[in-house]
Amino acid sequence: MRPVYVFNGPNLSRLGTREPDVYGAETFEDLVELCREAGRELGLSVDVRQTDDEAELVGWLHEAADSRTPVVLNPAAFTHYSYALRDAIAQRTAPLVEVHISNPAAREEFRHNSVVAGVATGTVAGFGLRSYALALRAIAEEA
Repeated sequence: MRPVYVFNGPNLSRLGTREPDVYGAETFEDLVELCREAGRELGLSVDVRQTDDEAELVGWLHEAADSRTPVVLNPAAFTHYSYALRDAIAQRTAPLVEVHISNPAAREEFRHNSVVAGVATGTVAGFGLRSYALALRAIAEEA
């Protein structure tokens, strides 16, 4: 089974309690299980991680680049302003799909800009947790 990382940025550990009208009632544990199950169906070994620390996320992206491992990334709030994250993604050596649970373009104006989209292979947004399954499918087909 081919390894794939699923990296999640700030506040995603709060799924299920954080703004359920936007992010739904499913928990981070539900997200982990969904990703692992989708991965099994696609022949992928999925390692799901979450951090609220920008430096840690940059380090994980370096790890992925060094090992040529594909990534599904929900940068969360870092999407809109983290040039450090953008520069780490630009070093990728395998497909990277930016993913969002909600549709940032349909939300507050400050969420409309993604500084990471231009260096990602593609973006999936607005399908709830299913966005991750769609991103993993794209990785399986791309890699």
